[in-house]
Amino acid sequence: MSSCLTTETPVGLIGIYGQTSITKIGWAQRQSNSELPELRKAEKQIAAYFNGTLLQFDLQLEPSGSIFQQKVWAHICRVPYGQTLTYGDVAISLETSPRAVGRACASNPIPLLIPCHRIIAKTGALTGYTGRGGLKTKQLLLTLEQKVFSCAT
Repeated sequence: MSSCLTTETPVGLIGIYGQTSITKIGWAQRQSNSELPELRKAEKQIAAYFNGTLLQFDLQLEPSGSIFQQKVWAHICRVPYGQTLTYGDVAISLETSPRAVGRACASNPIPLLIPCHRIIAKTGALTGYTGRGGLKTKQLLLTLEQKVFSCAT
């Protein structure tokens, strides 16, 4: 049985789901409170991310998905803060197609923590984002990271 903790962010109210690991992040409609340590840790790290003081999450993630999706998500987790890869870049690394990578991104149950917003089209265009606000949210996350990244270097 999964618990939920909600936290307000610049992209809306986010629900963090799980028990001893994070299994899902979703945009929430109402407040929910949990005292589970990993959910509280995620809440603090998400706040630090949006404040620009956290560049890498350190959380137990347990997304539900196929073996292929798990490979894509693990690869995406290695994309550094403030940087992007194309769907094609990921596809070449995993010996698959950009479309397959895009489908795995669209199925990501833990957006933000598995940073699929860092994956863009080969033209540099932003394509697809399943979180609330769609491409506007993806742009906000990338802009935040670029701003913090350029200040840190």
